[in-house]
Amino acid sequence: MTDASATAARRPGEPALTALGLSAPAPDPADTSAHSFPGGGRWRTEIPSCEGPEALAVVLKEASRLDVPIHRISQGSGVWMLSDAEITEMVESTGERDIELCLFTGPRGTWDIGGSTRTDSRGAGLRARGHDAVAGCVEDAVRATELGVKCLLVADEGVLWTLHRARAAGIIPADTTLKVSALIGPVNPAAYAVYERLGADSVNVPSDLTLDHLTEIRRVSGAPMDMYIEAPDDLGGYIRMYEVAELIRRGAPLYLKFGLSKTPGIYPYGQHMRELTLATAKERVRRGRLALDLLARHGADGDMAPLGSRLPGDLQRFETSS
Repeated sequence: MTDASATAARRPGEPALTALGLSAPAPDPADTSAHSFPGGGRWRTEIPSCEGPEALAVVLKEASRLDVPIHRISQGSGVWMLSDAEITEMVESTGERDIELCLFTGPRGTWDIGGSTRTDSRGAGLRARGHDAVAGCVEDAVRATELGVKCLLVADEGVLWTLHRARAAGIIPADTTLKVSALIGPVNPAAYAVYERLGADSVNVPSDLTLDHLTEIRRVSGAPMDMYIEAPDDLGGYIRMYEVAELIRRGAPLYLKFGLSKTPGIYPYGQHMRELTLATAKERVRRGRLALDLLARHGADGDMAPLGSRLPGDLQRFETSS
């Protein structure tokens, strides 16, 4: 890594465009995020959609081959789709490399019997429908943390608040981190601040937010942000690789998520989708290498958070007392 920071990055095509009289206005220093991760660094990396031990092994092997640093690996099908042995294997494999493992919790509306999610409006989306769905998410959280998982992915505000209260009460470990899914990600600064106060330790925003939107969010919240640099098709299929340096400058502290467009959804995963899942897991790592190479070419690959760092720092919370 170089010592350059995202704030001093060369913008894509800048020398050639300047020579042609087409240079862009200088970046406004006021747009630069004032926040960073605890312990230093403005960005971390994440490989999503790693659906089991076999896919994880592919990711780790490819990351070693391509020299892709990984801070977090996340799974999307859910804790309930993994056996105890599979979870334990994933915990051990990531633990050996000091990588945070994040597993999705429980039932979600898109798999429920409710018909509203299949209408044009999508109804309540992935949220947990009813008490029993919340209970399933809590069951997943307790089971996963007992097996050593330290990060949980949630797609419902009530589940988030419940797990934050459970964390405060010692029902799940105090150092468990809670990550908000892109599928319910906030699209304005007021909503982002609410997720932080409900217990979110990182918040996945939709990948179609503009740079100005990120700046607006950073003026009210320093909670770590997750963003797909390349989004899967069911999240829009956006590819924002040339914006990575500016995304870091505006959105830090930021997790760079290396998703993959032009591929079918794989949740909930099973062996019937094995070949696709392993192939896409490998390609996500390659996409990460491409993004990191681009950052290096633009002198913006400095300020990466130390590998092994996972905690979010001091955040604003609602009171959990009754």
